[in-house]
Amino acid sequence: MFDRSPTSHQPISGINVTPLVDITLVLLIILMVTAKIVDAPAVPLELPPAARSEQVQVVFSVLLPLKGDALVDGVEVASDDEMLAKAKASLAKHPELRAVISADGGVPHRRVIRVLDILKTAGIAKIAFGTVPEEGEKP
Repeated sequence: MFDRSPTSHQPISGINVTPLVDITLVLLIILMVTAKIVDAPAVPLELPPAARSEQVQVVFSVLLPLKGDALVDGVEVASDDEMLAKAKASLAKHPELRAVISADGGVPHRRVIRVLDILKTAGIAKIAFGTVPEEGEKP
């Protein structure tokens, strides 16, 4: 019916849309699958509510430098027992106490985990992590 020889001078009157429909459906399926993956977070997070202006949030700060003893609220502590005692005392004064562990990048992982265990032993459940800025880096 259609003569498609190179010598034919008739215009092509039919377009095959099957490949276009196939590609469109494949893209639609890919978008549907990735939308479900992007929507579901990998780690469930429990974010704290925003603090009101009259509320003051007390933070128990633990700084782990690369060399030297740990600093608790800016004061050096020589042992883990001293850190545990300070954590328990702070928690007794402030029941909603939050802790922040800030460690230098070169601090061994086991030292950070040991501090985390000390804070958990003291009863502090709300713990965040931070880093110590490198020299010359703005905090």
